[in-house]
Amino acid sequence: MIRNGASQRVAAPRFRSAFCEEAARPYLLAAAILASALGFIDGTIVSIALPAIRDNLGATLSQAQWISNAYMLSLSALVLVGGAAGDRFGVGRVFAAGIVVFMVGSLACALAPTVESLIAARAAKGVGAAIMIPGSLALIARTYPKEERGRAIGIWSAASALTTAIGPLIGGVALTYGSDDIWRWLFAVNIPLGLIALGLLLSHVRQDDADPARGLDYPGAVLASIALGCAAYALTEPSSASWTAQAAVVAFCAFLWWEARSTHPMVPLVLFQNRGFVAANAMTFTLYFALSAVLFFLPMTVIGGWGLTEITVTLGFLPMTVLLAGLSTRAGALADRLRAGFMIAMGASIVGVALALMAITMSLRTFWMATAPAMGLMGLGMSLVVAPLSTAVMGSVDDHDTGTASCINNAVSRIAGLVAVALMGTIAGAVYSRSGGMASFGVTSDLPGHAHATDRAFQIVAGSTSVLAFVSAVIAWIGLPRYAGSTARR
Repeated sequence: MIRNGASQRVAAPRFRSAFCEEAARPYLLAAAILASALGFIDGTIVSIALPAIRDNLGATLSQAQWISNAYMLSLSALVLVGGAAGDRFGVGRVFAAGIVVFMVGSLACALAPTVESLIAARAAKGVGAAIMIPGSLALIARTYPKEERGRAIGIWSAASALTTAIGPLIGGVALTYGSDDIWRWLFAVNIPLGLIALGLLLSHVRQDDADPARGLDYPGAVLASIALGCAAYALTEPSSASWTAQAAVVAFCAFLWWEARSTHPMVPLVLFQNRGFVAANAMTFTLYFALSAVLFFLPMTVIGGWGLTEITVTLGFLPMTVLLAGLSTRAGALADRLRAGFMIAMGASIVGVALALMAITMSLRTFWMATAPAMGLMGLGMSLVVAPLSTAVMGSVDDHDTGTASCINNAVSRIAGLVAVALMGTIAGAVYSRSGGMASFGVTSDLPGHAHATDRAFQIVAGSTSVLAFVSAVIAWIGLPRYAGSTARR
């Protein structure tokens, strides 16, 4: 409200969106939450189910890495094109198409007869996610006014985390008490969630504007796919690292050359002249590298090395999920008033402490006394990061660049996961072998030395990623604005 003349109060104009009616906001927020949960549930279930998948299909550690990385590769390379496609064809239409492709990919994963076909299905699923995921925050951006967006993002983060807890819990019970190939049915969890999200979306979008003049950067997508694919292959298969690493460097240089000259670049390089934007993405890479590595290799360690059941591991993940869900809304609302640097630096530091504790206590094999509490501490730290980081990224650029900035940051987090699984998997495998392991890191085995070698390999993973979490805290403290009133556009 503002005062005008003789104490008259004049209401500020209400936010109006051609995209939907104001009453439709909660329904579209629910659609965004459910669609996000598809990706979150998928990642958690796959990491917990990998020991069972490896036993059932006879997959090697390298193939297990590619079950994850095939999805991450197509998602990382195409998510920016997916965001631009929303502007080109309409956010609602593209979002709906992504949900459909993701559900079809989930069905293909459930029916995959071999490791190779499962990897291919995961890659196709990543294409659907690349089309779908950018629409999640784009829906919020189009539906909510800027002053309410941080709170909406906080609700999205919390509800997505809470929804995400349900799928892995069901998956843990099924994997513990079900048949050897019960993992196939876990991919079907995505289908009912996708159908509900699709119904909410299609029934509440009022006007889905498209921009036919908006171009799509197909050459950029191809070059990015080649660069990331070759890099991941070089890290996963050291014997081929010489030529694949060279190919990755050449493709990446060609990508930068093309993006600097493209009329519609998927990554506008001018955004990287912004200090706040660079800092946000640098800390995103280091922190999500750490998070992805631990969440991928921890289930393999405690299931394959310690012999814990999948339901035990799933319950151990709950403290992290509950804290993330319970605190993200408050953190998102606070990010509307307090700038993100302080909150993100504090959260990343807490994550670093949690990972260090995990590394120190791993050899004790006290899951409920040490590992699960460390996971809860990690959830506390991430609750201070997720929503403020999204707000910081979108606040660091001009309003017309928020969609592109959000997509780039999302891609950076996925690339971090891709590189983390590839690199740390190779390191974990090497440490396992040097420590006397006689089977393979991550499989269930009673061979002599297997448990000790598995613990040692994960200690290296957790310890090194703890250092990266502290590095991300330093980046956030130095590079992001710390207090309300400071500016990120520098």
